[in-house]
Amino acid sequence: MPCGYIIASVDITNPAAYDVYKKLSTEAIRAHGAEVLVRGGKVETLEGGWDTGRTVILKFPSVEAARVYWDSPEYRAARAAREGAAVMRMVVVEGV
Repeated sequence: MPCGYIIASVDITNPAAYDVYKKLSTEAIRAHGAEVLVRGGKVETLEGGWDTGRTVILKFPSVEAARVYWDSPEYRAARAAREGAAVMRMVVVEGV
């Protein structure tokens, strides 16, 4: 079965409030057994107009598991805490 990856690009607008989101999202990640592949770190654009904000890549056993995480009570609480703290762009991708 193909894995599921959540890829997010984040522009943080309120770092203090975003810290609350990071704490809650970390708890949700642990609760759903995701593997963190990328979380922050330096971004260097090689081609195109890629956003150079914070990048996060999470690996799940399947796309369905990634969707369950995204819609879980744990992650909904994190999303609520993120309101006004960041602009989030997030996709789920089927992969290997």
